[in-house]
Amino acid sequence: MKILAPSILAGNHANLSNAVEIAEKDGRKWVHLDIMDGHFVPNLSFGPQTVADLRKDSTLFFDVHLMLDQPDKYIDPFIKAGSDLISIHLEPDYDHQGTLNRIKKAGVKTGLVINPDTPIDGLLGYLDQVDLILFMTVFPGFGGQKFIDEVLLKAKEISKLRSEGKGNFLIEVDGGVGPEHVEPCLAAGVDVFVAGTAYYQRDDQGRKEFAESVEQSC
Repeated sequence: MKILAPSILAGNHANLSNAVEIAEKDGRKWVHLDIMDGHFVPNLSFGPQTVADLRKDSTLFFDVHLMLDQPDKYIDPFIKAGSDLISIHLEPDYDHQGTLNRIKKAGVKTGLVINPDTPIDGLLGYLDQVDLILFMTVFPGFGGQKFIDEVLLKAKEISKLRSEGKGNFLIEVDGGVGPEHVEPCLAAGVDVFVAGTAYYQRDDQGRKEFAESVEQSC
């Protein structure tokens, strides 16, 4: 299974429901929702109420990425808002295990995320516990950045461990992802491609071709 997950952060913030509708109309199955707190990352986006409001009108899989300094304090509102998967960052100092347990107990899928300069070592103890590993391919905070190719070396290492039976999770990349990155990402074992600017700035045909390059590759 290969998935293109449009990031609505690149949509019109005065009408985020339209960004979700575009993805749904195009035949996408997932949308990616970036939640930023202005502390862990130098930007603000939106909170659980926005997720809940978008959830009312959509059946898409909501891939919720918490870029928060203390995600453990906000898990419950995002669960109640209708998240299908909640990914938390490894870098901040909080109870990662306890937070993952709370997400799983609620019946929501779990993800763990690292930034481009974070070693994979901290992920290794969780590989058999999570549904998704997300590699940031830019430093999070703002859209439209350049894809950091070196991150794919980490994805390859984690993909190899997965092939050796060290877990059953999807591998996701997020940040600067465009059509030109599909082949190298596939070679690194990537399953889920988060695309914001490169998706929403294309016309209908361009979005279709981008999605087909990902989803018809399996």
